[in-house]
Amino acid sequence: MINRRHIRVKVMQSAYAMQQSHSDDLVKEGKFLKHSIQKMYDLYVLNLQLLVEVQKLARKRIELSKKKILATKEELNPNTKFIDNKLLNLLNESVSLEGYIELNKLNYWDLDDEYVKILLDELQKSDLYKKYMDTVEDSFNVDKAFVIDFFREIVAPNEKLADYFEDKMISWVDDIPFVNTWILKSLNKQKANKPFILGSLYKDNEDKIFVSDLFTKTMLHQHKYEEDIIEKTPNWEADRIADIDMIIIKMAITEFLHFPSIPSRVTINEYIELAKDYSTNKSGYFINGVLDKLAKDYLSSNKMVKIGRGLL
Repeated sequence: MINRRHIRVKVMQSAYAMQQSHSDDLVKEGKFLKHSIQKMYDLYVLNLQLLVEVQKLARKRIELSKKKILATKEELNPNTKFIDNKLLNLLNESVSLEGYIELNKLNYWDLDDEYVKILLDELQKSDLYKKYMDTVEDSFNVDKAFVIDFFREIVAPNEKLADYFEDKMISWVDDIPFVNTWILKSLNKQKANKPFILGSLYKDNEDKIFVSDLFTKTMLHQHKYEEDIIEKTPNWEADRIADIDMIIIKMAITEFLHFPSIPSRVTINEYIELAKDYSTNKSGYFINGVLDKLAKDYLSSNKMVKIGRGLL
């Protein structure tokens, strides 16, 4: 499921895109933000589906080899450990996974099956595959460990696959690392003989509301926030502050003033990390200084009211 940190990333991207396009259609941009997050879920499903398609292709190749006129002994009596993999079979039998694919018409691997072939070829050449196929132990845990390693070592780092996803949707570039972690967590927690069920997109309805509120309130009040920012940065003109830095600070101010249950220190730390990943090398220090001054000012003037533990 999407976490608060990645929600902030998606909101930041939408706020930046809206600013750069000089759009003032908040409703339209808010819908696009939600669409972008939903498409991230598609990426999660597509990667799980890809594992199943690789296994299906392996099964198909085995059946074709058996039908050869001069089939070898090995081809007639193949090692079926991979096509019998218990975790992959659970994915293949998942009503949850199949239902989402059909409902959203995710036929990517029917149209672009060369990526399935690329991954199967790379897998079968690997030491990981050879070691697994030679393993005598037949258990769910062995099968699960293999699938996790297959995804971590072969699927996730594949540059051709990453380029393919980027071509399909530009926002997936930033989503891939998060989605890869999400998939590994989903595979790790799967139990033997339990049906595989897709993870939820949001942890709860509160996170879903957080997306809309953070984006809307930031964009609605951004000009007012700019005055506060300029006041705390007397040595900087507004146009000298990097666009991403300005958006990050405005989002943090929104959390200061409109999200009483989020401690100000949590907000500051989250946006410092965001700045390190998406802005300049010095942005983290700059944003930390500005937000620290603003938080103290809002607290002393009672503009910022926090409830529960972690007031500062």
